[in-house]
Amino acid sequence: METSQSIAPHVPSTTAGHAPTAECGEPPAAACDVVTVPARQGLEAVDILRRGAAGDAVGPVLHDDGCDTLGFVVPSGTAAAWDVPGSTCTETDGRGLRLNLDPEPPVEGSDWLLPPGEADLATDPVVLRAALGEAARLIEAADNCR
Repeated sequence: METSQSIAPHVPSTTAGHAPTAECGEPPAAACDVVTVPARQGLEAVDILRRGAAGDAVGPVLHDDGCDTLGFVVPSGTAAAWDVPGSTCTETDGRGLRLNLDPEPPVEGSDWLLPPGEADLATDPVVLRAALGEAARLIEAADNCR
């Protein structure tokens, strides 16, 4: 995946600082960004999102072959304001990851934890930010109990 800077003006309209778009909700090949986190925190976040009030709040999630990281598909434009410590957000701006309903993972060396079609087309960045924060706190508490 390649990281790029968008030249389009950015108008934040949510607490995540991203402008909501319908791009990831359009049928096949919608451009999306990807939030990458360590696998342990990502798996906790997936559990948190699936247990939440809207149990289907998590979109497609990738994992690398070594199972070291998870990548959450988020709406295009999220990368411009993503600032969650311990994670990165790759802006694809239509030149990298293209999400479609094909079960093949879009990135070589990865596979789907939650494939498209079994999940929403993108995870809401505001909801993901909260889940990642909760996951980090749970992991820290568990690690401090040892």
